[in-house]
Formats: sequence, structure tokens, C-alpha cells
Amino acid sequence: MSVIPSKDTMLTELKTHLGATLKAITSVSVAHGELTITVERDSIVKTLEFLKEDSQCRFETLVDLCGADYPDAAERFEIVYHMLSMRLNQRIRVKLRTDEIAPVPSVVSVFPVANWYEREAFDMYGVVFSDHPDMRRILTDYGFEGYPLRKDFPLTGRVQVRYDEAQKRVVNEPVKLVQEYRNFDFLSPWEGMQAVIPGDEKAGQKS
Repeated sequence: MSVIPSKDTMLTELKTHLGATLKAITSVSVAHGELTITVERDSIVKTLEFLKEDSQCRFETLVDLCGADYPDAAERFEIVYHMLSMRLNQRIRVKLRTDEIAPVPSVVSVFPVANWYEREAFDMYGVVFSDHPDMRRILTDYGFEGYPLRKDFPLTGRVQVRYDEAQKRVVNEPVKLVQEYRNFDFLSPWEGMQAVIPGDEKAGQKS
């Protein structure tokens, strides 16, 4: 029966190979019992290959690949890879940063399941993955403008879709709101109510 390596052993392995040999790691942390490493963008393919094949890691399942947008940062997008080792009962999170122009190397050659994940990140954030076999939108409609999960994308969207009975087809048209803009204060009914409820006068009385 093989011995499951501890997180300290795994960290040492990662720092030795990815940090010292590949010069890939920029930071390492442990949060909520899970490892998180941040790597250089151009090192992501070699990093995932190592995590998948190394005997102290064996992260053979790419659970998810997603994005996050930080508009004020120089490299506003963070791409996050969630990986699982069922053999060693461990998880790891791999992060990298990129901007609106620099492409991220595709990891489809390492994990074929990344194909649709990367297309989703492209569709939602506009992050391009180089060497991807089919880099096109996957969730939004043909001709969709913009990237819905960017923080600067309008909450109402830019167009609305409806079926036109006269034209017998789906048409895109500018968004039309059915009510004027409302400023929601997010108060509960009890906080926002100004009326005096019978019995409130007793609250200040001493028994």
C-alpha cells in the first residue's frame, strides 16, 4: 500500500521542481486545507503536466477551469485551474494572471476536458487561449457583443432577444426597460418602515 504524501512533502516537491527547475512558481499558500500555487502564464502547460504525472502529486483530474476579473489590476484576469488527485486524496488550485491581449497557452493537450472550459472563459471574459483546437464562443448567441462576466459589462446587457411574429424569426434589439431606474436601498421592511407599530412605546419603559 503506497504512502500518501503530506502537504509539506508535496510543497517541497513543487518548490523543487516547479520553483527551482522550471522557475514557474511565483507564490504558494495553503488555505482551508488546500494548496494554491500561482505560476507564470507561459509555464502553465509544463506545470499541469508535472502535477499530473509526478508520483508525489498525481493530479490526474482537472475538475474546473474558470476566470475572475479584477479591472484595476495591470493584468486584470485571473485564470484558475482546480485539480484533484483521487489516488492521493488531495486537491490543488493553480492560478495565473493575464491581460486583455496576451494569450494563455491552452492545456487541452494535457487535459482534453479543458476544451470547453477554455471556450467558456473566452466567451465570458474574452481571454484567448493559444493553440486551442476550436477557439470560439460556447454559451452566448452568434454575433454577441462583449463579454458578460467582465466587471464593466452592463448589468442589463446591450441587446435583448425576442421572437418576431411578423418576421418569423428571432431578432436582436436594444434593451428596453419596462420601468424607470430605481435606487434600491436594500433595507429590510422593518428597517425601511417609518410608521410606529402599536406597542413600540413599551420598549422604552422600565418594568
